[in-house]
Amino acid sequence: MKYLKLNDIDCYKRSLRLSNYVWEIIKKWEWFEKKTIGEQFVTAIDSISANIAEGFGRYGKKDKNKFYYYSFGSVQEGLDWNEKSKIRNLLTKEHYQHILNELLVLPKEIHQLIKFTNEKLKD
Repeated sequence: MKYLKLNDIDCYKRSLRLSNYVWEIIKKWEWFEKKTIGEQFVTAIDSISANIAEGFGRYGKKDKNKFYYYSFGSVQEGLDWNEKSKIRNLLTKEHYQHILNELLVLPKEIHQLIKFTNEKLKD
């Protein structure tokens, strides 16, 4: 029997890659931009994979799913910071679009993880 590992989960891998992508962009910003928007943007994006990882490490289905649902909120927050960064000319069009595309795919993948958890685990 093969056991599921954190690095087997698509939404975890995608959100981890995205967090490193956003980090590489924001670390080049000026101090004011980093302090006002960058810090919160990075925190929101980082918390997507962090909540998936924390949920994966929990024992019960209900506890796991609670953290997976938290990651949905972080995706929404990431969308907000991405928009603000675009409007304030802090991102190139390419960076903005890549981040947006990834954030739009993540909810479906997280939902698939929740569905899998509900189907495979006992209460």
